[in-house]
Amino acid sequence: MSQPIATGITANSSVLFHFTIKLEDGSVADSTALHGKPARLRMGDGSLTPTFEQCLLGLYEGESRSFTLAPEQAFGLSNPDNIYHLDRAKFGADVEPKVGTIILFDQPNGSELPGIIRAVEGMSVTVDFNHPLAGHTVTFEVEILGVDDEEKVH
Repeated sequence: MSQPIATGITANSSVLFHFTIKLEDGSVADSTALHGKPARLRMGDGSLTPTFEQCLLGLYEGESRSFTLAPEQAFGLSNPDNIYHLDRAKFGADVEPKVGTIILFDQPNGSELPGIIRAVEGMSVTVDFNHPLAGHTVTFEVEILGVDDEEKVH
């Protein structure tokens, strides 16, 4: 019985992997390894930015790599247009906006958008709807646990 030939990650691959995202100071922003639950994605499904996906292309099961990405390649730059000053009255009596708290805001289409409370001054609450890692250079460390290529599966 012949062994299947190992293939690297392609644009059609389903990938099982651990990842860690570190900030400039070395602190961990997110990690699947920390929780012992690997991530699974189908390349091109929108789970990762195109630049993150480019980093994975060609990697094989069992490989580990580290990539440092500038803000423009990772989560983007912080956009001042995504920072809003809301009236304190917009928050229900049961919601106390505190700096650093992430609050989910209902969108007209029924989805929820997370916003980070950046400042509370009197009746004004500053909410930042940028991605929490926007503006940061990040190090993306990956360990590829499995690669399934759609073209091989029948």
